[in-house]
Amino acid sequence: MGKDGGPRAGRPSTSGRGVGRVLAGLAVPAVLLVVWHVAAVAGWISPVTLPGPLAVLDAAAGLIERGDLALHIAISTQRVILGFLFGAAAGLALGALLGLSRVADTLLSTSIGALRAVPSLAWVPLLLLWIGIGEDSKVTLVAIGAFFPVFTTVSMALRHVDTQLVEAGRAFGLRGLTLFTTVQLPAVVPSVISGLRLALAQAWLFLVAAELLASSIGLGFLLTDSQNNGRVDRLLLAIVLLAILGTLTDALLRVFERWAIRRWA
Repeated sequence: MGKDGGPRAGRPSTSGRGVGRVLAGLAVPAVLLVVWHVAAVAGWISPVTLPGPLAVLDAAAGLIERGDLALHIAISTQRVILGFLFGAAAGLALGALLGLSRVADTLLSTSIGALRAVPSLAWVPLLLLWIGIGEDSKVTLVAIGAFFPVFTTVSMALRHVDTQLVEAGRAFGLRGLTLFTTVQLPAVVPSVISGLRLALAQAWLFLVAAELLASSIGLGFLLTDSQNNGRVDRLLLAIVLLAILGTLTDALLRVFERWAIRRWA
């Protein structure tokens, strides 16, 4: 601190460093966008196989005028959020069970590991047969994708919690759920957040798998419909939107991560 109680001169603020990191992170996409635009304008790439950025913007404008783009984005985002919440909650509960109970780990770890190896597309026909082509099957598939990263990170982290820390909690009379929420869960908060971020990325992947095969709306459907109609501009638009939405939701989760670490860790 300086003499006037303010920040020491010459030392960059935390907010300044944060803005700098954001700008640095945007530098590479900006350069790629410029190169893409120049290549399209100069005719170095075929507009049939790779339309330029302006053509993609025109496709977005056309969908916005029809009122379709906002609906595609809203429906896909809703499916991801619901599936992520259900899958993450189930992963946290079951991961805690196997991480804290050797009996449960012995009985269930092999079966869950086998299910984790099943590819996402393999679940689609079974869910369509059991649940149908409505929203429930899509949200369920997203939940399956979100479940395994959280389950794996939580169960592994809880197995490696410092035993002296647990014993200290027990010495203060903490048992069962109280011990878990007061001592064990705070000890693994960074691992839990890492699992949640992986689960969110996985949720977007599983969403596309669901919407590719069994949907009439959403960004996955937009991908398939654009491919079938030869609209590469809309196909690229869907890919860019998925990347942007994935980045934004991950950024929101990072905000939650900072709050959770200050609160519990």
